[in-house]
Amino acid sequence: MTNPLPVSSPPGETVVSRFYSHFFVHESSMGVRILIIILMAILAHMAVKLIRHISEWLLTRGRGQNGPLGIVTHQPKFATVTRLIVSGIAFIIYFMAIGLILQEFGFSLTAYLASASVVGLAISFGSQGLVQDIVIGLTLIFWDAMDVNDIVEIGGPTTNVVGRVDEIGMRFTKLVNFYNQKVFIPNRTIGNVSRFPHGGVDAYADPQIPIGADQQQVAQTVENIAVGMWTQFGAIILAEPIIGKVETAPGGSWNFVRVHFKIWPGQGSLIENTFRQEVVKAMKAFDPKYADWQVPVTYRAGTVSRSLKAH
Repeated sequence: MTNPLPVSSPPGETVVSRFYSHFFVHESSMGVRILIIILMAILAHMAVKLIRHISEWLLTRGRGQNGPLGIVTHQPKFATVTRLIVSGIAFIIYFMAIGLILQEFGFSLTAYLASASVVGLAISFGSQGLVQDIVIGLTLIFWDAMDVNDIVEIGGPTTNVVGRVDEIGMRFTKLVNFYNQKVFIPNRTIGNVSRFPHGGVDAYADPQIPIGADQQQVAQTVENIAVGMWTQFGAIILAEPIIGKVETAPGGSWNFVRVHFKIWPGQGSLIENTFRQEVVKAMKAFDPKYADWQVPVTYRAGTVSRSLKAH
């Protein structure tokens, strides 16, 4: 008896083509189909995680570079748009994976895509608030209403929140307020956006220098108090204070030194009360009659002329 010839695959068939036939033509056994379904789900999830990891790596690595990549990734809008694109890609991957998995159970991929389009259209008409959220979210991103890390006040019919922008999404804008709470604001409720100066509110204290006192010693004393306040209240004073040189009030007979603070909105009492009291207490060593009114605090002033040392 002659030995039977070994069975060979049809001409041109490869491992990829056999997998393709199992995947789309349903020639495989139930066990292989289940294996393919599990494999598709795992691959889709891993692909999404890989894309998100690459995007976050790109954002993190770019912040530490000074080249073209660093210049681009330093832009707050770049991070927002990148995360939106990644979210869109993740949705497409999961959407297609679900369609292919359903196909393994006998559903038509064409019918799935068509029904998804109809359902999506129905949802868009039935959920006008969702559409408003998306449109307003895109408007906030591309029309420079605010950027990530800006400190803003968001007002609307039902909301009034002050905080640092953590994320501008398609449904919600996320702020971190003074109490470190994460506040999620539906985009459609945003009526107006007030952006504070970059880095916080500018507060200026102009302690007068007692007559006859050593001006540089007084200025150094004021600087020590300001830096100490910043060290202790870093959550309110958002940047190192800038200490100016000794100046003479135009048209006046008194000298002063200007201190520029960057503070969290609504926290001016720290400068108006605590800093002022500390300065008055220190100035009494130079002039026992030194009073509170000699340390005026304002929120709009000229630039600070630096002289004590480079900041």
